Amino acid sequence: MNQATLHQLKVFEAAARHSSFTRAAEELFLTQPTVSMQIKQLTKSVGLPLFEQVGKRLYLTEAGRELFATCRQIFETIAQFEMKVADLKGLKQGQLRLAAITTAKYFIPRLLGPFCQLYPGIEISLQVTNHEGILDRMSNNLDDLYIMSQVPENMDVNCQPFLDNPLVVFAPVNHPLAKEKNIPIQRLAEEPFIMREPGSGTRRAVQSLFDQEGISVKVKLELGSNEAIKQAIAGGLGISVLSLHTLIAESSEVTILDVEHFPIKRTWYMVHPSGKQLSIVARTYFEYLLDAAKKFIQQNTHIAWGTFEEKQEEGTVNSKQ
Repeated sequence: MNQATLHQLKVFEAAARHSSFTRAAEELFLTQPTVSMQIKQLTKSVGLPLFEQVGKRLYLTEAGRELFATCRQIFETIAQFEMKVADLKGLKQGQLRLAAITTAKYFIPRLLGPFCQLYPGIEISLQVTNHEGILDRMSNNLDDLYIMSQVPENMDVNCQPFLDNPLVVFAPVNHPLAKEKNIPIQRLAEEPFIMREPGSGTRRAVQSLFDQEGISVKVKLELGSNEAIKQAIAGGLGISVLSLHTLIAESSEVTILDVEHFPIKRTWYMVHPSGKQLSIVARTYFEYLLDAAKKFIQQNTHIAWGTFEEKQEEGTVNSKQ
């Protein structure tokens, strides 16, 4: 192992984590032949095979599993060293690793911009995935902070609420129910419904309410992104339940239906595993986000919140839940 390099270990760790040379190459901005060559050289240094291919799938050998665990320990030690160095240097430089639920992409980048301007020397990594993806990343301690709307119950974590995340019923702007008030929730069972993919926190929250009320909707489409769902709604393919934050970008083609038990009240949280030592950069962003979220509501969500609050004042949005 004396000839193994840190770069080779990083390439191996990515390939082992993804069980794919191709995805490792994409993550590290390398070509697949480069990844293959680095792992070949590392295998030669170890003296034992690190991967075995069964059919089209790639698996770690026993030596590969041992090296993967060792890589995690090495990179965690390096990260701790970098954290201490960053603390010594203050906020002039450092790294902030964030992971956020898909819906958070509508506002987290807007809250990152001013932070980057305040601290231009900080390198920021933002990963966007669904609820199950966030839990997987948290289990592997891949990030500093996690932005999510459903705090995991089976993990020991610290969480801090910072922003409301109401879920509302979206429909095409010319939908027959658009001007009706206090629509019974049972009425949704008569409409073609568009759902987020399994594993989505939004889908879990919606399904929980439907189960509670004994509602069985006709799922016409399952889509993996809010943007795809909004386009499907605008195209007249059905109605759906999404975060109000998804309405920030535009509101001309979709509208909010006034349905009983909606909005579903949810909250955005900043989460990190208990016992995790946050760097000075992560602690500073943690505090920054608490204040920036308040300003964001006032300055950047006037379209979505304005529309929603106007309907509440007029009595056209039910707030029973």
